[in-house]
Amino acid sequence: MPPMRPSSGDCSSSTATKGGPDESLPICSGNQGNAVCGIAGIYALQNGRLPAPGIVEAMCQRIVHRGPDDQGTFSNERAQIGMRRLSIIDLAGGHQPIHNEDRSIQVVFNGEIYNFRELRRELEALGHTFYTHTDTECIVHAYEQFGDACFARLRGMFAIAVLDLRRNRLVLARDRVGKKPLFYTVTRDGVLAFASELKCLFEVPGFEARVSTTATQDYFAMGYVPEPATIYEGVHKLPPAHCLVVEGGATSLRRYWEPAFEPKWDLDEATLTERLIAHLEDAVKVRLVSDVPFGAFLSGGIDSSVVAVLMARNLGAPVKTFTIGFKEAAFNELPDARAVANHIGSEHHELIVEADAVTMLKDLVWYFDEPFGDSSSIPTYLVSKLAAGHVKMVLSGDGGDELFAGYERYRKYEQLERIRRGSLGLAGPALRLAGALVPGGRGLRLGRVGQRLSQPFPDRYLSGVALNTRDDLAMLLRPEVGDMDPFARVRHHFGRSDIGSDMERILAGDMATYLTDDIMVKVDRMTMATSLEARAPLLDHELIDFVARIPFEYKLRDGTGKYLLKQVARALLPAEVMQKRKQGFAIPVARWLRHDLKELMLDTLTDQSFRERGIFNERGVRHCVDAHLAGTHDYSEQLWLLLTYEMWARRFLSPAG
Repeated sequence: MPPMRPSSGDCSSSTATKGGPDESLPICSGNQGNAVCGIAGIYALQNGRLPAPGIVEAMCQRIVHRGPDDQGTFSNERAQIGMRRLSIIDLAGGHQPIHNEDRSIQVVFNGEIYNFRELRRELEALGHTFYTHTDTECIVHAYEQFGDACFARLRGMFAIAVLDLRRNRLVLARDRVGKKPLFYTVTRDGVLAFASELKCLFEVPGFEARVSTTATQDYFAMGYVPEPATIYEGVHKLPPAHCLVVEGGATSLRRYWEPAFEPKWDLDEATLTERLIAHLEDAVKVRLVSDVPFGAFLSGGIDSSVVAVLMARNLGAPVKTFTIGFKEAAFNELPDARAVANHIGSEHHELIVEADAVTMLKDLVWYFDEPFGDSSSIPTYLVSKLAAGHVKMVLSGDGGDELFAGYERYRKYEQLERIRRGSLGLAGPALRLAGALVPGGRGLRLGRVGQRLSQPFPDRYLSGVALNTRDDLAMLLRPEVGDMDPFARVRHHFGRSDIGSDMERILAGDMATYLTDDIMVKVDRMTMATSLEARAPLLDHELIDFVARIPFEYKLRDGTGKYLLKQVARALLPAEVMQKRKQGFAIPVARWLRHDLKELMLDTLTDQSFRERGIFNERGVRHCVDAHLAGTHDYSEQLWLLLTYEMWARRFLSPAG
């Protein structure tokens, strides 16, 4: 594809600007504090030429919504680094960049370090002198003391840039599960640019935004662009649990952590339950360090409810809880959330989502920077906006499904494997034949199950996870877009040879893909869009390290996921919460696209700019629209992906053609 030009715009204003957030999405002003929520910078490589001064200031202005309280920069002849700040800890002394005693190390940092007090005591005992009370300064001195090994000592969520003036090096680092984003690229002028959001890179001279057809295909396959790729050629996401070292004109990528699933704990159920409770309580407790008001997202499900209960046990005041609901009963969790709120005596806040809320999608794409197909981003934004009216930080229940095998797809895959093993491999061909002979939707379903059974691992699993199969991609996209292999860029994450079972390879793979590139992206962008910080206790790395080694039979047992977590929850939650059916955080897309959003969908997918993108199979798209509106097939996932992509393209790319 030819290089694309970003739409002009500046998101530093609370009023609407072309390319920036709409007036319907006001940027929260916030109070003073310390947690920096956006970083950016440029660094000249060995033969690189640094642009004129002021570039990093312009980059930071693109992400004012992430940190409305403060801005700070540092520059010399080789580098410019900067930050935007949302204040949480050390209200007066947290201005960044933060430096060491002789100012030879400069750090900008997005996130929170929960063990900074213990780390500070250790570093002071080793002779380091501190001039603030911030967690950022602990990173400075930890790097000074331990070098690149310092990142493995941090407990928290972070995207970090360390400028080492003495050694002429730049180090970028990202937390273990990708809670905080970090992008980087090298321009044609030999300048490495990095930022918390892709839109910052448009301010860097020499940056070219060339849309990647491979990433486009992957988006339509999975609903997101898998790391380390982005929607733009030559622009990368720094993978979770990695640091990027830039030194002597060369760059090297290094992993500093990976969860170990072996050896398994040789403990009985009672002991495992007791230890799990202790880890959960500790993970919640360390995240309650804050100098500003905070609350919790509460869906009424097991994960967020356990977090809310443990939060209430460790606070001296009622928890503020926030919930989103729907008029459609099948999607509404308000009664369940109320039951938990009443149980813990929280100050509870609710909001009903209407179909017209989806019209804000054209504005939300500004915060995602690249196509993002998870429709639950809308309720996530709305619950974040609700919470931001009362608090500056919330705890969430994200991560429980990946850690404890909670998704329905794990149970279904286990059933699929029993069929495959029981039939000695004959079920796949037999069901594919039956699918060809049986008419209608039943035959289609039989054929698809047969096709899955005939595939090797991990494709057998991934074919039930991907939003589109190879045939679906061919229906939506023109052949020149890609190879139509929906799993090409994620397959390797499911093949860890150090894990003893396919089911746990799946858990590890989902953590490295869906959790990182969908859930974490959604939560970060939608909370930051409202200048709200979200913390995820269930993704504490010490908790992950413990849970990974729990035998799988305590995760998925007798067709029920989260077995051991539910044993913990029974002692904490009302009986009606334990009995509720898992719903997920979804919106009724299929029905809305046939009714409330029909006009928006038709206008978008028949517009000239959509047709002239040059990547869509117009006949296939028309089939999806017609069949969905007629009710003969549910193409809501495909249509939502198309709608989201086109709204992103209109916001960030020059007009088609």
